This record gives sequence, C-alpha cells and structure tokens, in this order.
Amino acid sequence: MQPPLKIGLAGLGVVGREIARRLAVGIPRLQLASVAVRDPKSCHTVANLPAVKITKTDALADDCDVIVEGLPPNEFRTAAVPAIERGRIFVPLSVGQLLENWDLVERARETGARILVPSGAILGLDAVRAAAEGIIHSVTMVTRKPPQGLENAPYLTERNISLARLTAPLKVFEGTARDGARGFPANVNVAAALSLAGIGPDRTRLEIWADPMVERNTHRIEVDADTARFSMTIENVPSENPRTGRIVALSVVALLRGLVSELKVGT
Repeated sequence: MQPPLKIGLAGLGVVGREIARRLAVGIPRLQLASVAVRDPKSCHTVANLPAVKITKTDALADDCDVIVEGLPPNEFRTAAVPAIERGRIFVPLSVGQLLENWDLVERARETGARILVPSGAILGLDAVRAAAEGIIHSVTMVTRKPPQGLENAPYLTERNISLARLTAPLKVFEGTARDGARGFPANVNVAAALSLAGIGPDRTRLEIWADPMVERNTHRIEVDADTARFSMTIENVPSENPRTGRIVALSVVALLRGLVSELKVGT
C-alpha cells in the first residue's frame, strides 16, 4: 500500500472549507495534512479540523504533496512559488493568475512540478482539450451572473460602473479571456481555464453580463473546430460567496480523487 497523498490547503474560504470538510470525513489515500490561514481560530469552524497542522502559506510545500490554492489574487505566488520549486502538485483556484504568472509554468518544466487546473464552475473542458488536438476555429463564452456576483470587480471599479438597482441585463465586458480574467479576477477564472484548454487567452472571446433576471451563475460556451461543433451551458447554484458556485469545491475534490483512483473517466 502506498502512503496517502498529503494535501495542503492555502486558504479556508468557502471553497477551501468544503474541501477540508470532505477530506476530514475521509477519502481513501488522501490525507488533509496542513492548512494555511490568516486566523488559526477559523480552523475550529470546520468539522474535525482541530488536529490538522496550521502553518504559513509558503511552508505548505515543505511536507505536502499537493497544494490547493484558494487565496486572494495578490497572494497567489505565496502558495505557487514554493510548490513549484519543491516539485509538488499545485492546484490553483485563481486560474486567471496563471496567465499573469506564466513563468511558473516554465519553471515547473524544470523542477518536475505539475500544475493541475480543476474544471471548477465550467463543463466540457475534456471536449475542448480533445478538439485542441486538431484545429479549433473559435471559442466564445458568455457569462451571466446576478449583479451582486460581480460587485467590486476591478474592471467595474476603474470605470465607475455601478450595478446597484439594475433592472435589466447589462453587458459589462466584451473582449479576450485574458482581459476578462484581469478585470474580473474573482469572477471568471472559468474563462481562463477554458482558454488554457483550447486556443489560448488571446483568441478565446468572452462576454460578461450582469443580469438581475438570473439566480444562478450561468456560462454558455460555443466551440467551432475541424472535428466538431458544440455548445454547452451550465447554471451553477451560488455558494455563500455569490462569486463562486457550489460545484467548484466538488470539482477540486473530484480532481484529488483522480490522483489516486484506479479508474479515471474523461480525458
């Protein structure tokens, strides 16, 4: 029997807490080994976590095999750099930050580290990856979120765009996935993941709508390739944090299970 993979969580936000709960209940061959949080007392709000080691973010890679990042964008490298330098498996939730820190991908080639991007709140990345082995002509993603799910995004703040008392759908952004991830770092990490699976952040097109008529975070993807033409839509139930869907944490848990499972389904 191989020893279990030791999992370290950088951050215990809404997503991190749910991952921690599920690991604490028990998943074969996976062990929640360490967490890094600003306030150690917050660990006691998560069931069965009092005995888990609490450490600093940059120390997680010292004794963990896998580091799951769930931090504010400006703290991304604090978790990423040590994980890459130590040759660990790094699982980023702030996927858009990979576009701004591509040197980490280059460095991973040298250290033997792996960067595994979870599907998160999006679907069909396996189909996009398969199509990318051929020729993809275009990828377009349209995101619709309740206005509160987009509040305080840098793109809106810089342009003095207010979503208060919005009564009709409003397109707040249209452009590349790279620019969208930069302007909405806490909202459209899915667009960054989609771009990495397909034709890149500068060719993937993105629209973002603030829509008071929807209750769920909705993403529609259109792909035109030489092997297939397909469209996909997902409507995610928001978590306690309206910017994030409940499925995000479960996506990470599924990714972690896949690291140790004898059977893995999907590309």
